[in-house]
Amino acid sequence: MRVAIIGGGCAGLAAAATLAERNISATVFEAAKHLGGRARSLEWNGTHLDNGQHILIGAYRETLRLMRLAGVDEAHALLRLPLQLIQHKQFHLQAPSWLPAPLHVLYGLLRAQGLSYGERRAALFFMLKLRLTHFRLPHDQPLAALLTQHQQSERIIQYLWEPLCLAALNTPISHASAQVFLNVLRDSFAQSRHDSDLLLPRVALSELFAEPLANYVTSKGGAIHRETTVSAITRQDNGYMLTVRDAASHFTHVILAVPPFRLAKLVADLTPLAAVAQICESYDYQPIATIYLQYPPHVRLPHPMLGLTGEYAQWVLDRGMLNGQQGLLAVVISTEGAHMKLTQEELADRVASEIAQAFPDFPPTLWRKVIIEKRATFACTPDMPRPSQQTSCPNLYLAGDYTAGDYPATIEGAVRSGIACAQEIPAS
Repeated sequence: MRVAIIGGGCAGLAAAATLAERNISATVFEAAKHLGGRARSLEWNGTHLDNGQHILIGAYRETLRLMRLAGVDEAHALLRLPLQLIQHKQFHLQAPSWLPAPLHVLYGLLRAQGLSYGERRAALFFMLKLRLTHFRLPHDQPLAALLTQHQQSERIIQYLWEPLCLAALNTPISHASAQVFLNVLRDSFAQSRHDSDLLLPRVALSELFAEPLANYVTSKGGAIHRETTVSAITRQDNGYMLTVRDAASHFTHVILAVPPFRLAKLVADLTPLAAVAQICESYDYQPIATIYLQYPPHVRLPHPMLGLTGEYAQWVLDRGMLNGQQGLLAVVISTEGAHMKLTQEELADRVASEIAQAFPDFPPTLWRKVIIEKRATFACTPDMPRPSQQTSCPNLYLAGDYTAGDYPATIEGAVRSGIACAQEIPAS
């Protein structure tokens, strides 16, 4: 048995590590120089940056399990904060650590600052109704419609539900799948109190997940090939021939862990997958912009992470409080918007101006860097078709956050898909 995994992102590495845990060696082919897909690191201007400011939550059980398997010390790698959603000077929700789930969230809603009693009460009853229905809807619909049905005011949508939706689904509430959003609420707020904890990376993203898993895989006999593109896959005998640099190798099992927009070209010679490739080509995508602003070292935010309600900036994180990069702020903008029509320099100027308005005592920036992933996630819309990990081609599987599952385009969704693929491969 020879197992090939095409793609060294979170899904591919999760599959490889799961196989390695079962003493099955796999060969990973990654076209890029760096592993981790969107969750990777880079160097710019002598400073270590991440390709986007990722945020994990305590409910990411499989991601955290694989990190432990690979020897990652969570206390060192992640800053764990009890649930807190803070919109600068306008809204503050903090769940107490002394109550079990879901009481901690309900108590936090009742005590939330920035909302009227009626708005807090409406949010509380909304959560109770969701729990009574086990967070399941009779049919999927846009999240905005569901919130309107449950009398959620514009202000509580602006301060609470919309920021949560953008953070989790990276899709505007007018188009976001209400059911997938409820799946996230269910796993985050309704089971264990620690599930709702925010986990902010204190190390480079590559050191948090990709490189430790790669090291684990190779230590168990697997192989990782970077900057190695698989150009074609064809059926042959009891397996598949993979073409790499004009040479072909035979594998009995193949896991395709590539982005959905790259699938069609890769499976062009596999006729049974034509319908799946067509589904993937129909997907729409949403961008994520991360704007790094370097201030003098003494500049600090009042909290490690804050929400902003300006025209552009949505979340701002203090990298000095997280990983010692003093004075460096990371501003995150999710989904499509007016900012995508600006040049990177114009966007950095607008964001810096909003930070200056929110924190008038801050000095001017020393430098700025904009990183935009134009296809960061698929648009998580109602009843979106998502293919199964199993395919009609024997011993060939699909791994990726876009495949069938409860979660949107997140690290946990990708990890779960990779694990599901690995579990389909027998030990011998």
